[in-house]
Amino acid sequence: MAKMPETTFADLSLADKTAVKKSSIEARRFSDVSTCSFSSTCFTGSSDEEDVSPKDNHQRNSAGSTDFCVKSISKSAFGRREIEIAESEMPGIMTLRKRAKEEKPLKGANIVGCTHVNAQSAVLIETLVQLGATVRWAACNIYSTQNAVAAALAKAGIPIFAWRGETEEEFWWCLDKVIHSEGWQPNLILDDGGDATHLMLKKYPDYFKAIRGIVEESVTGVHRLYMLSKGGKLTVPAINVNDSVTKNKFDTFYTCRDSILDSLKRTTDIMFGGKQVVICGYGDVGKGCAQSLKGQGCIVYVTEVDPICALQAAMDGFRVVRLNEVIRSVDVVVTATGNKNVITRDHMNRMKNGCILCNMGHSCSEIDVNGLHTPELTWERVRSQVDHIRWPDGRMIILLAEGRLVNLSCSTISSFVVSVASSTQALALIELFSAPGRYKSDVYLLPKKMDEYVASLHLATFDAHLTELTDEQSKFMGLNKAGPFKANYYRY
Repeated sequence: MAKMPETTFADLSLADKTAVKKSSIEARRFSDVSTCSFSSTCFTGSSDEEDVSPKDNHQRNSAGSTDFCVKSISKSAFGRREIEIAESEMPGIMTLRKRAKEEKPLKGANIVGCTHVNAQSAVLIETLVQLGATVRWAACNIYSTQNAVAAALAKAGIPIFAWRGETEEEFWWCLDKVIHSEGWQPNLILDDGGDATHLMLKKYPDYFKAIRGIVEESVTGVHRLYMLSKGGKLTVPAINVNDSVTKNKFDTFYTCRDSILDSLKRTTDIMFGGKQVVICGYGDVGKGCAQSLKGQGCIVYVTEVDPICALQAAMDGFRVVRLNEVIRSVDVVVTATGNKNVITRDHMNRMKNGCILCNMGHSCSEIDVNGLHTPELTWERVRSQVDHIRWPDGRMIILLAEGRLVNLSCSTISSFVVSVASSTQALALIELFSAPGRYKSDVYLLPKKMDEYVASLHLATFDAHLTELTDEQSKFMGLNKAGPFKANYYRY
């Protein structure tokens, strides 16, 4: 068969040339808008960021300090606007800042922080500083940092070591820099996942002995604390804010209910109606995800090891299955357990073509990503935080955020709900710092009275008015009129 001659631009008519030029301009315009949206307003990052490590880029803030490491301090103005927007949506932590900044309850506190670095956490960080603390901060997740926000914190003089897309080696380097600094010694830890606690205990045991307390906000980190306590290695008191009512019931459930949809839409443009989804784990994260996806018309399955959570799922209208029963047919797989190897290479070998795989649990070990780095599989980065992984037979699965926390890597989170968690964290730090000797070397829950106080800080936003007990009612129930209103064992 004769080969068709190639058509060049010069061969086209004037009308065709005009159409080609217009199409090219529109394509460039779409490309520009797409890149802008992914690098700024979206949280999926940009696919064309510089490869130069911030470790090799020596920067100074306006005060001449070099005690920080961020992507580019020139982005600080944009980050400051992001922080100001978050402040307007975080009434609890801002009220706490206003009420306590004159008293300075954290004066003398030296806090090592290892959390997500975004606009919401920046509000918490700056609140701790205004309450009298000195802080040094690193990111707990290599993909969730907002570079502009980190730049704004650095410009404000806060020693922060975090940028989006850190390598594993850079992650531990950043954490080491915030723990160990000449002439400064930490006495409190605010952790999300337990990495700061782990590194200090392993590498700087003398520092660890001087710690007044640890505040931990994740399932994974709390589990590690209980393991340390059980093994007799926890020599300082710790407060588990993950299981405080205000953190667990509000931040965990409501944030995940919103952000799972946002994460999947931003990264894959998926239409939810009719899709089959399996959610591994039906704790508060799984409950939020399941409710949200069901509301969008998805057919939702749940896997569980806990019979109580399994019964809750069944009575909420979800089919409780074993993963092997549905792995070949589902369109989306979401992990939300905090466990290890929930999704194995064998599971991924059996997933249908185009199946979306993501993790909503804190731990990055839920999906066996290392099992996908084998010679016969091809990785294709199609956009930031989105990888197509192809098998030799042409089948492909879509992996989001390389198995890390998808909502903080690829999405936005509600500032209002984070305000609840941030208020809880700040109060826990104040409690540990201001009451040395009150707590033994163990893991504690936040006192119920503080939980209720955090909730009360947010009610005015909804113009909500609490009913007050009469003296007769208070006596009948055996309660103080000011609370606490529930026993510690009460399950909300």
